[in-house]
This record gives sequence, C-alpha cells and structure tokens, in this order.
Amino acid sequence: MSDDVNTSIQEFERSRIQLSAIENQTQSMKIQSQVISEALDELKSSKEEKVYKAVGNILILTDAKKVSKDLEEQKETIDLRAKTLKKQEENLMGKLNKLKTEIEKAQTGNEGKKEGK
Repeated sequence: MSDDVNTSIQEFERSRIQLSAIENQTQSMKIQSQVISEALDELKSSKEEKVYKAVGNILILTDAKKVSKDLEEQKETIDLRAKTLKKQEENLMGKLNKLKTEIEKAQTGNEGKKEGK
C-alpha cells in the first residue's frame, strides 16, 4: 500500500475515535439536559418558595425562583453545547465518508494493478 493510503487509513482511525468521543459527550449532554428538565418541572409544580440546592458536599436553603433561573441557564448552555457537538459529529461523518471512499478507490486501484500483472 502506498503512503497516501496508509495516511488516509490512520486519519480514518483517528477520526473514528474522535467521533466516538463526540458521540459519548453528546449522550452525556442529553442526559444532563433531561435531568435538568425534570428538576425544572418539579420546581414548577412545587409550591415551595425555598428549596435546597447542592453546593459541593452541602445543601443550602435557597430561593426556588433563583434555583429555577440557574437551572434554565444551565440547560440553555448544555443544549447549546449539544448542538455544537451535533455539528462536529456531522462534519466528522462527512470526513469519514470521504476518507472511506478514498481508501476504497485506492484499494480497488491496487487490486486492478495486481490482476493486470
């Protein structure tokens, strides 16, 4: 195999690993967003004006509206991050498909040369 094909294969493998990492991060963001949504739903259905908020290893009694606002901001940030990861994932998929095509063409070309000999 030529150096170009080996380089493409190595790049393909690196991109595949990177895609896997991005998919894991995306899944983590979805779970975090879901957990925050559930917490927000609970806060909205609760009549309490004060709630406990975890800060490090302790719980602090805090205004429910402030906690709700903080959670909404966190959810917004997480959803934005998930959107960015989705774009990265799409770009990597395109790159992987392009590399796959290049590698397949090179391998098909090499097989044709071997048969011609």
